[in-house]
Amino acid sequence: MDLYQEIILEHSKRPVRAGLREPYEAQVHHVNPTCGDEITLRVHVKAGGAGEPELADISYDAAGCSISVASTSILAEELTGTSVAHARRAIASMRTMLTSKGDDPGDEDLIGDGVALAGVSKYPARVKCALLGWMALTDALHQTEGVRL
Repeated sequence: MDLYQEIILEHSKRPVRAGLREPYEAQVHHVNPTCGDEITLRVHVKAGGAGEPELADISYDAAGCSISVASTSILAEELTGTSVAHARRAIASMRTMLTSKGDDPGDEDLIGDGVALAGVSKYPARVKCALLGWMALTDALHQTEGVRL
């Protein structure tokens, strides 16, 4: 079995950081109307080095296909503990990779195991599944912009 397939299967069977936790500064709920995948995602932000906001915790409850669950699990594993600025760059990189129709292999430095989802870009119907958690994180980060740390 291909290594990337193994990563996706592992994350879908045993999602990392799953389960909604407190404390949190933002909570969002997203649904993919095309297939019915759903996610509720929470973020806990704290002051990091040099006062830059950091994602202290990302927790979620995801119900859907293996791609949406695995993608959200990868997101939580790769971005928890990083700066909000890094998370925004990672979201942009993931979006670019998944909408490239196979032309962008992804930036492993930014999205880590997220590169395992590069093949999804060749299946437009599945792109929304893979982006569900990442779009939820985008909205959650917008909610935290005025939060006092």
